[in-house]
Amino acid sequence: MRPVSLLIASILVTMSFISCSSKKVNESNPLTTEWDTPYAVPPFDKIQPQHFIPAIEHGMSLHNAEIDAIVRNNDPASFENVIEAFDRSGEELARTANLLDMLSLAANSDELRKVTEEAAPMLSQHHDRILMNDALFQKIKSIYDERESLSLDAEQLRLTEKIYKQFVRSGALLNDSQKKRLQEINSELALLSIKFAANLMAETEDYVLFLEGNQLFGLTSDIRDQARVRANEMGKEGKYAFTLQSGSLFPFLTYSSDRDKREEMFKAYIGRCNRDNEYDNKPLINDFVRLRTEKAHLLDYKSYADYVISEQMAGSTTAVYKLLKELWTPALDKAKEEYKELNELFKNDFHDEELQPWDWWYYANKLSKNKYSFEEDAVRSYFTLDNAKAGVFFLANRLYGITFRPISVPTYHKDVSAMEVLDVDGEHLGILYFDFYAREGKAQGAWCGNFVEQTYKEGKIVSPVVAVTTNFNRPTYSNPSFLTLSDTETLFHEFGHALHFLFHKVKYRGLSEVEGDLVELPSQLLENWAFEPELLRQYAFHYNSHTPIPEYQIRNIRNTRLFNQGFKFTELLAAAYSDLDLHSVKEYQPFDVNEYEKNALRMRRGLISAIEPRYHYPYFSHIFSGGYASGYYFYIWSEVLDKDAFEAFRESGDLYNREVAERFRQRLLSRGGSQDGMTLYRDFRGKDPDKNALLKARGLIDSVPVVDSLPQIDSLEVPMMDGRYTLESSQLKL
Repeated sequence: MRPVSLLIASILVTMSFISCSSKKVNESNPLTTEWDTPYAVPPFDKIQPQHFIPAIEHGMSLHNAEIDAIVRNNDPASFENVIEAFDRSGEELARTANLLDMLSLAANSDELRKVTEEAAPMLSQHHDRILMNDALFQKIKSIYDERESLSLDAEQLRLTEKIYKQFVRSGALLNDSQKKRLQEINSELALLSIKFAANLMAETEDYVLFLEGNQLFGLTSDIRDQARVRANEMGKEGKYAFTLQSGSLFPFLTYSSDRDKREEMFKAYIGRCNRDNEYDNKPLINDFVRLRTEKAHLLDYKSYADYVISEQMAGSTTAVYKLLKELWTPALDKAKEEYKELNELFKNDFHDEELQPWDWWYYANKLSKNKYSFEEDAVRSYFTLDNAKAGVFFLANRLYGITFRPISVPTYHKDVSAMEVLDVDGEHLGILYFDFYAREGKAQGAWCGNFVEQTYKEGKIVSPVVAVTTNFNRPTYSNPSFLTLSDTETLFHEFGHALHFLFHKVKYRGLSEVEGDLVELPSQLLENWAFEPELLRQYAFHYNSHTPIPEYQIRNIRNTRLFNQGFKFTELLAAAYSDLDLHSVKEYQPFDVNEYEKNALRMRRGLISAIEPRYHYPYFSHIFSGGYASGYYFYIWSEVLDKDAFEAFRESGDLYNREVAERFRQRLLSRGGSQDGMTLYRDFRGKDPDKNALLKARGLIDSVPVVDSLPQIDSLEVPMMDGRYTLESSQLKL
């Protein structure tokens, strides 16, 4: 899924001015003292929700003092006493905010939720107060204006330019009334984000389907065992519980032969926060669009999408729409072909009906069995969580020479484990936490983030503390935690993010982040190895007999790699379209959320009724509480890069080529945002990315003209709130 550095962005880097904390608070609060723990990990065993607000106040006080010192410094302005000093400021504050963000996702509670709601506007106001500080901005501008004559190295020059642009994009050039309004907007958006996420968690946790033992037709023994464990944990002994967590929902949709129950589960899932009750997110979505559009206008952008994408690799909304448009038609055509096959199979069971969205997974599994003699359940015994972990460890060692050592450190939950990561020379690289299992109070999905970010302190590197978080099923009474093939791919994905964080070797904090549409490259690249035959032979062993996965099953997995790709890619593209359409509006008008989405996807682009977008607006947490607004396309843009990057290994004749891997590490992974993403990519690859690798990997190459680059376009139409279509011309930069 996604790195947590882009999740709940309104919490991570924002806070308001509050008076200094007392020495007593500082000494008694584990968040405001040095962490006297192994490897300087957070002291989770001592941290309580009530510690966060005082720590935030203390951190803000320190941060404000650091900013005042920059402003009041009477020495001639220099890179060191302005730009570098600003980059160093607020470290303790950022550490506390980052920790709050991570815990609010993985270990939320009523107490922590209240803290998060209180902290959000504080974070927003503090962030705005600093970035709209005119005296500070004038000092930064003086360095920016003279940057070409200051003998700055490449990283210092990029940092200067990024910080200057950060201030401008945050309202530094606005007048006082405009600044005040922007502060109000940012505070409102921060609270909306918290409310959206809380509603979604409540709706997700509220629904449970309890079944009797005679209602489990088609479900495999391990799915039944998981459901029985869930029911027992909920105090419903003798029953079987199915929830809207992906590890419960999608196996049910794939194997249950009870069509009515599949429909009930599916509609509960896609209907979350769309029921006109206290958890309904539709009014919030109107507020998001209204406020984001107003913010874009204040900062002199025509739409919020223009505001966001202008800082990405794509450069313009036109470029993104161009890529989506070229992929949409072949993907949808492929999905329509798949639908015809599935519908024929479906009509053997229901002569007078048509295949519906809740039928797709079930009949796709049937078709796979008929067409390729392959059913995922037949290989499930080889894909345990422990096996998949061994697979990613083996891959990381083959590519980069790194190793992993279990350690005992404080954790925030009994499910969490930790490893020390050692470099090829045995040197400490960082700490990696694993939090694998679904539970109450944990957000849906999977993500990777830092508890401690890589930095430099007094010339020495501070190693990162990274966490990989998923929502896999727990082991049962008799079986280990079995993963689906999708789950396995998810683990490789998040581990790719972890390697990106662990390999960071960035001098300045302000250069740690890469563009959003580069973020998913390291994670998606690692997915390419997950089912390669040589790697499967290394980790896919039967959980009981310990025998390796049979060669014919490896062939079956490989033979089905293009199966159902039209469906998978279409639902992904549909979500990217709906995000971009919503944030490309130039003038806000109140709108019906469901009708707008239907018009954009069904009426305008022909999405067939048997396929739903991956996310409907009311539960599209990526774009309303996850920092991906106008950026869900990141996954698709990055896929062009990851498939092209994987070709570098193929072209070498060795998928585990250490030289290619080291080049990827040193020229891209370790450098953070020290240069723009395309420069980093070209430095690794030696050329521009070629989208044909993506088309081939998705099985669409025969449906699309082969081109090395995407051509310039004169205009492109996108749906607006009032039904009109318009977009300025630009040139695709990929």
